[in-house]
Amino acid sequence: MDHAAASRTAALHTERLAILALLVGAVATAFAPILVRLSELGPSPTAFYRFLLAIPLYWAMALAVPGGGRRVRQERPDGSRVYLLMAMAGAFIAGDMSAWHYSIVMTTVANASLLLNVTPVFVVLGGWLLFRTRVTGTFMIGLATAMAGVAVLSGASLALSRTHVLGDLLGVVTAMFYAAYQLTVERLRRRFSTITIMLYAMPVSAMVTLVVTLVSGETMAVMTPAGWAVLVALAVGPQVLGQGLIAWALAHLPASFVSVSLLVQPIVAATVAWILFDERIGVQQAVGAVAVLTGIVIARQGSAHR
Repeated sequence: MDHAAASRTAALHTERLAILALLVGAVATAFAPILVRLSELGPSPTAFYRFLLAIPLYWAMALAVPGGGRRVRQERPDGSRVYLLMAMAGAFIAGDMSAWHYSIVMTTVANASLLLNVTPVFVVLGGWLLFRTRVTGTFMIGLATAMAGVAVLSGASLALSRTHVLGDLLGVVTAMFYAAYQLTVERLRRRFSTITIMLYAMPVSAMVTLVVTLVSGETMAVMTPAGWAVLVALAVGPQVLGQGLIAWALAHLPASFVSVSLLVQPIVAATVAWILFDERIGVQQAVGAVAVLTGIVIARQGSAHR
């Protein structure tokens, strides 16, 4: 086998591994809302432990890679502006998780998971407002379609209760926070690896969610081994393993393919919630979900240059 053929074979093997990693990562992250529902703690303390328990796991990952310790030292932030950006990333992801965890317990798992996927729409809007990134007509059509779907979902939730509507609104707020986090990380990734950003951002995330927990008055006491098992699973599965595999896949697959593939998350979450919590999907909710998914796909096509 010549060198070119060997290179093609190796590239194909890596691509297949990346697709497998992407699917496993997507399924792992899809279980986040299920674990939040199963947690014996409230939304804020669950988010706090999710970040706190993830910190040593990120350090273990960073040091386990050959030359990882040296890389962490080399990528140490230099200057107050960089530390501020790291802190902003941690604060934004803390706001994202806090809002999302409340959304999960106030509306259906399907709605909370689906509305999180509106994030790319807000990423492009934020890029246009802050950095004058070009916005295409196709993107605007996708935005309108997705927002129409959100309106339909909210109408279906209103038929259930006003609490469900508030949960849907928090789902949209979650997407806004996550978009702000992605825009901040996008700037930091020009100089730092993802794992380095996590090492500095996660402690800030834990501190922010701790403050939210104390203000909300929710208990932080985990009473049973099963309660600890859920929190550890949330940190290991969706937070570290899921996001880590997706980040690795992004380095080997087209971003457009990854973005569309991640839409499997709300489908998996809705299916499991149907089985565990008997959260059945009505006709109006299904129509709204299809509209949101369609709008996201169209918007991503219109922002492929990102």
